[in-house]
Formats: sequence, structure tokens, C-alpha cells
Amino acid sequence: MIQFVLLFSRQGKSRLQKWYNAVLPKDKKRIVREITSVVLSRKTKMCHFLEYKDMKVVYKRYASLYFCVGMDPEDNELITLEVIHRFVELLDKYFGSVCELDIIFNFEKAYFILDELLLGGELVDSSKKSVLKAIGAQDILQEETESGRSSLEELGLA
Repeated sequence: MIQFVLLFSRQGKSRLQKWYNAVLPKDKKRIVREITSVVLSRKTKMCHFLEYKDMKVVYKRYASLYFCVGMDPEDNELITLEVIHRFVELLDKYFGSVCELDIIFNFEKAYFILDELLLGGELVDSSKKSVLKAIGAQDILQEETESGRSSLEELGLA
């Protein structure tokens, strides 16, 4: 099971955090600080798998962002690496070549995409099409809410 997902910049600034089990806030800060410093200090040719306390950490750098996942020791690192890659592919499809600023200014969309992909630390749906379809439906619903009209009103049912 995935314990957490972290996105941080090359400068070590946290851009997104998602925790799938209860951790005290001070422990979260300590874990993020320690993992960030270890990952940033590693050379680019080194392995993308780490052991951290009682878990494994898998990370991958895409452009200026590091995508980092903490998981149970018995889980498969390569599958987790594929989950990271699938998340990046979904972000790329949605934002059109995602960058750090997309995550900063549209963090709620990034969280929504992550929630459609992972639920409770487990992969929910590996299909890019179905995840993008759910995200598109949510965008339509949000636009209707912001405009003050709903589909029911347009049909004269509300």
C-alpha cells in the first residue's frame, strides 16, 4: 500500500502532499524534510529506490519536479514507478505538458487527478481514458456551478 505521495521542486519546496494513513503533523514535516534532502542529494544516475525506516521510497524526476512515493516494504517498486509515470501522463494530458506552475496554480486539479488514480493508497483505475473522462465530467460540473446554471435549469426541470 502507498503511504504517501510527495511532489517537490529541485529547490526542495513541497508542491503537493497526499498522505494515506494518519501521521502527526510534526512527523509529516520531519519525513518530508528528510526524504527531500536524501533525494535531492542523490546523483542522477543512482537508483530511484530508497529504504527509509520501515518503508520503501520510489522517486522519479520529471523536468523540475520530483515525484516521490512512500510504500510498504513488501510492495513492488517497479509497479510504483509505473503509477508515478501514469500520474505524470495524466497531468500532461490534462495540462498539456505539465510544469511546476501548473501544479502551483491548479493544485486542486492535481489532487483530483491523484484521487481518481489512487484511493486509500491503492491504484483505483489504471485506464487513462476513464480517469480523464472523470476529470472532464468534474470540470463540466464545476463550470455549471460557477456559472450559476445547471443542466436541470436549462431543461426547465428545476
